[in-house]
Amino acid sequence: MSSLTGRTALVTGGSRGMGAAIALRLAREGADVAVTYVHREAAAQEVVTKIEAMGRRGFALRADAADAGDAAGAVERAADDLGGLDILVNNAGIGVLGPLGDLLLADIDRLLAVNVRGVFLASQAAAGRLRDGGRIITIGSCIAQRVPGPGGTLYATSKAALIGLNKALARELGGRRITANLVQPGPVDTDMNPADGPYAEGQSVMTALGRFGSPDEVASLVAYLAGDDAAYITGTELSVDGGHAA
Repeated sequence: MSSLTGRTALVTGGSRGMGAAIALRLAREGADVAVTYVHREAAAQEVVTKIEAMGRRGFALRADAADAGDAAGAVERAADDLGGLDILVNNAGIGVLGPLGDLLLADIDRLLAVNVRGVFLASQAAAGRLRDGGRIITIGSCIAQRVPGPGGTLYATSKAALIGLNKALARELGGRRITANLVQPGPVDTDMNPADGPYAEGQSVMTALGRFGSPDEVASLVAYLAGDDAAYITGTELSVDGGHAA
């Protein structure tokens, strides 16, 4: 029997990259999985098709994490479609990089709405729908631990906020055996940040291993945190960053 057999999960931003890899890994471990998307409906449906090919149930839900109603509503819809909820993976996020003086108010509002408010609202909604013993797993960034250079002020701010949120969630929900953990990926090879892209070499040399990680390597840690073996891990940050913070 797979480790997540009989459990249900929502992965926000699950149509591509790390989110898609996480959704597929949870399904491979036995979970039924819903994913959210904003613009990539076809990609989200492709993920669902792969989930269903494993004999699991899959759902694609359009939800913009920047919209307060969507952020919370996606959790409610997923729980309804899946017949309950055991696992929330807060993966949806955006990046805005640039010199501090060039950042516009619209940039600040949009990024904080997705990366912080959206995570808060989804977690808040999940607290009311998760079964006892459930999981909240949030995808942060190595930049919350170590900012390697200029241009990341706004992004680092948003990801650092998740550290406090995660600790507070662990305290809030621990009485119901619901764990909350924060995964801090390093540079990961996705279409948003490809390992052969123009900024890849500088990111690789900042890691101890000298390379990008893969979405599957992040997904394996998420799957572990979602399973029974991680029941005593909560309120912490776990890095999958190739030694970026070493």
